[in-house]
Amino acid sequence: MTELSVEPIACLKDNYAYLVAEAGLCAVVDPSEAEPVLKALKARGLKLSHILNTHHHWDHTGGNAALKQATGALVVGPEKDRKRIPAIDIGVDEASGWRFGERPVGILEVPGHTSGAIAFVIGDAVFSGDTLFAMGCGRLFEGTPAMMVESLAKLAALPDLTKLYCGHEYTLTNARFAMTLEPGNAALRARLEEVTALRLAGRPTIPSSIGIEKATNPFLRTESAEIRAALRLEKASAVDVFAEIRRRKDAF
Repeated sequence: MTELSVEPIACLKDNYAYLVAEAGLCAVVDPSEAEPVLKALKARGLKLSHILNTHHHWDHTGGNAALKQATGALVVGPEKDRKRIPAIDIGVDEASGWRFGERPVGILEVPGHTSGAIAFVIGDAVFSGDTLFAMGCGRLFEGTPAMMVESLAKLAALPDLTKLYCGHEYTLTNARFAMTLEPGNAALRARLEEVTALRLAGRPTIPSSIGIEKATNPFLRTESAEIRAALRLEKASAVDVFAEIRRRKDAF
């Protein structure tokens, strides 16, 4: 199987869309707007075949209609949220999976940020939308802490070397928040230094990896003794620890 190429496309203020290309096919993941995507396609001589949406929010689907009109690309999104995905053609879920040409694509249903959120697992990459960020996770607009803990566990179960492509450039703020909970985490301190340097250079902090997230992301580290002590929740459930981390991040 040929190698998959993934390129982040900066959109809006801090969104990322992603061009995913292989063997003559090209998909864009979560296009909030059409113009930067069309410009990138033209510069690279690529023809868009598919538009992939992880969830219904406008800053991930706002470019669907214009891109579909300009390119004829098919829109693929969560079947359970079909009514809220603009211009959708193909609804998918965990049972259906999907195929990108000859390549099988795993679909993970990851509700929490929205009720119908999904992640696309393509080769050694996962496109998590706003469910899992580098050192963060999405706000719980339509789900419960228990729901999000289960969704994050699905993503954390992917191989450690899986590259994580998320929906926003929130990494530096997320890292600073994580340090308030786990300043003794050497991996986290090193990651903060790394992402600070990347942002000062104007470079993306994405991709991360599942292994890096398990070592540094407080939302995946609810069993950390240091985090539990910082929250004074040493004997609480993982869901209660997660909920308190989320509450504090919302106010950070």
